[in-house]
Amino acid sequence: MRAVLYATAIALILSLVGTPIAIRMFTRRGYGQEIREDGPQTHLVKRGTPTMGGMVIVLSTLIAYFLTKAITAKVPTSSALLVLLLMAGMGVVGFVDDFIKIRNRRSLGLRAKAKLVGQCLVTLTFAVLALRLRNSMGLTPASDHVSVLHDVAWLSLGPVVFVLWSYVLIAGWSNAVNLTDGQDGLATGASAMAFAAYVVIGVWQYGQSCGTTATAGCYQVRDPLDLATVAAAVMGACFGFLWWNAAPAKIYMGDTGSLALGGAFAGLSICTRTEALAVVIGGLFMMELMSVVIQVGSYKLRHGKRVFKMAPIHHTFELMDWPEVNITIRFWIIGGLCVILGLGIFYGGFEANW
Repeated sequence: MRAVLYATAIALILSLVGTPIAIRMFTRRGYGQEIREDGPQTHLVKRGTPTMGGMVIVLSTLIAYFLTKAITAKVPTSSALLVLLLMAGMGVVGFVDDFIKIRNRRSLGLRAKAKLVGQCLVTLTFAVLALRLRNSMGLTPASDHVSVLHDVAWLSLGPVVFVLWSYVLIAGWSNAVNLTDGQDGLATGASAMAFAAYVVIGVWQYGQSCGTTATAGCYQVRDPLDLATVAAAVMGACFGFLWWNAAPAKIYMGDTGSLALGGAFAGLSICTRTEALAVVIGGLFMMELMSVVIQVGSYKLRHGKRVFKMAPIHHTFELMDWPEVNITIRFWIIGGLCVILGLGIFYGGFEANW
């Protein structure tokens, strides 16, 4: 259990101290944020604010995890390494995207096909290894079953479909976090709460592990405590970054951070066997994603008619003259309520021996 506390504290300190260093470095190099011309006009003043701050979140998480392993003299587990690999890999895709935006001085980065190839390579590596790395009890980091609170026994996908299912989850959550990252501190604060939920879930699963024999109410999850340690490191890194990313933001995470956080969230949901529950825990991200899906669908199917003034949905409230800080705080409240509801469902499922 000490590992969870160590990882949180180390990541928090590294992110808190490392972010202002990144701000100075990116400012000197001119790595500034580009703003959509069709977005809210109030965002134009943010042009030039340092971006790619997600590098700090990713590096703080990685350093905190491995330093925690060294302090506790424990060997890193396959499950944790795979989630970290997924996070770092998606972060690299986001970094390339951000760098192209900065170099070309426009708000569009990687072409869709190039981003798709990058995400596919990272997902394929994660999914294949997650089904092949077995421990002494025969458990792998992931299973080819769809999961809610546990694996659904009758809903087996098979290895090939599991890879496709993993891509849907990883790409979906990465894009959802990316879409949420449209206001100062919004995605960072929401991510900190979502990863806090996975700290609780991992610790709980560790305390109720099945061991060698599955019984009612226990969890057949490989390395749950180490997954909680990873979640704690990401949570701490987000809180440290939020100090500088809160309004008025001194730095933005960029696609480097949003894709990495989405990848880590998807990886934790897969490895903890809570893929469907993640939809509730990450309800705020899902709301932002669905607002874009609804908007695009309506525009194409209803001959140019829109449902919202602008998508993602937080921009609609900006166009209704809501102060940005108010929108962020109220969306944090929604995100927090989703996390509480998700944890309530998780505990309720344990009590009911689902």
